[in-house]
Amino acid sequence: MDTDRGSDRGRDRDAAGRARSGRPRDGLGRPLAYGAEGVARQPEGVVRTPGEAVREAQRLLDAGMPFHAHEVFEDAWKARPEDERELWQGLAQLAVGLTHAARGNATGGARLLLRGAGRIEGYVRDGYGGGETYGVDVAGLVAWARELAARVGAAGGAGAVDPVAEAPRLRGLSG
Repeated sequence: MDTDRGSDRGRDRDAAGRARSGRPRDGLGRPLAYGAEGVARQPEGVVRTPGEAVREAQRLLDAGMPFHAHEVFEDAWKARPEDERELWQGLAQLAVGLTHAARGNATGGARLLLRGAGRIEGYVRDGYGGGETYGVDVAGLVAWARELAARVGAAGGAGAVDPVAEAPRLRGLSG
């Protein structure tokens, strides 16, 4: 990776020439200074079964890494059929909403939590993808997202939430 950051030509780029930041990131995906020790990034473009994606995202959420869970869901929406896009994008938005809330961005966190909840709820209601949810507890996630959005919004940025304590259960207790 080209790490000469002094000019446009020297920007961090991937093998295909797309701009990619080579800066390390913390557990919530925030960029750190070059040379700082960061958290390993999620590899991009990993094709997983829906069950594998849900399990990996849950592992990352439980570890307090919702930004990384979002990347797993992003890979899923790119790899799964078009008619499942609302489900996977909605799940990604829930993870990013938790990321923003954990970073102390109450407004952005609440908006993304509500947007994600609306997407996954609409996916099931409108029967996209046959309504297949791969064991995801849609009703439970919608309730979780709306409750957290209300709490974060009411706090008005008075503090960041703990991403481990607030991590949702993607599947019901038996899932």
